Amino acid sequence: MLACKYDSTLPAQAGGIGITALGLYVPERVVTNAHFESYLDTTAEWIETRTGMRERRYAAEDEYSSHLGVKAVQDLLARDPDGLKDVDLILCATGTPDAMFPSTAALIGEQVGLRGVAAADISVACSGFVYGLAMAKGQIAAGIARRVLVIGTEVLTKKVDQQERNNAILFADGAGAAVVGPVPAGYGLGEFVMGADGTGGASLFMPGAAPQLPDGTPVGDYAGMNGREVFKFAVRIIPESGQQVLAKSGMTIDDISWIIPHQANVRIIEAAAERFGVSTEKFVVNLDRYGNTSAATVPLAIVDAVRDGRIQDGQNLLLVAFGGGLSWAACTLRWWAGAPSLRSEPNA
Repeated sequence: MLACKYDSTLPAQAGGIGITALGLYVPERVVTNAHFESYLDTTAEWIETRTGMRERRYAAEDEYSSHLGVKAVQDLLARDPDGLKDVDLILCATGTPDAMFPSTAALIGEQVGLRGVAAADISVACSGFVYGLAMAKGQIAAGIARRVLVIGTEVLTKKVDQQERNNAILFADGAGAAVVGPVPAGYGLGEFVMGADGTGGASLFMPGAAPQLPDGTPVGDYAGMNGREVFKFAVRIIPESGQQVLAKSGMTIDDISWIIPHQANVRIIEAAAERFGVSTEKFVVNLDRYGNTSAATVPLAIVDAVRDGRIQDGQNLLLVAFGGGLSWAACTLRWWAGAPSLRSEPNA
């Protein structure tokens, strides 16, 4: 159960606070660009050229965010049976919750052996997982939690108008899970930069209870996005927030082994890299296979790069995300590979 006051005996106080376990899940159904040629005014080549995406995953009709999140946690446990030990808080980043309440976090917790553990959802769209890491670190540092399970899970294809070309080709479903807890000194999560600007809400939104936003923008029945405005925002905010968090960390881009961005569009990543003054080879990119899974993109990219051996013990990472809100979040992280699910797989 959650502690009620600061506990100075928590082991994280003497060391670092970082990721101690990882898992992912993507649905079985693979949807290639050719799928959209059959009913939309587009071509597979055009989609790949404009977005960098070749395929993405769609959840089954009876699969929702909690189902995907549970399977991501099960993948974590398959690699590290003790991965959930001492977890006393669950944070689930999702823009597509099963319900507004109960929280998707609570639904997942009940199914993975964490019934009774504090649980809450985070609603900042694609920035949600990095927000969750910040919240997890703060809860542990304050002695409120020992370990925190942070999940990013989405079933965006159920909330996107599949007849609307510009959005249908982009969004997909998936989930990633990470446990945040004590790691050795010198490792773990560093500084964070986070923000949100509600004046940009009309550029990227998901329907809720209100028929319109405060500025009068009607929200309708599906997710809405002004691609041009989001592109301009993303290209600016990735290098801006990245440089800010590097400065807070006393680091430069040369100290970073890998930049792990929100996987929205390869053109955004290319333009942001140019502004950052770095090669795109420094970015972990897997949107060609998974599409845009919103809050799940950052953990999916981390897991991919860990399992194929790109991310190694002691490397410095820069995580940068942006999303609805409009929101943004960035952090530095020194990778600790001391647990079973945090190391590369021989056949990855």
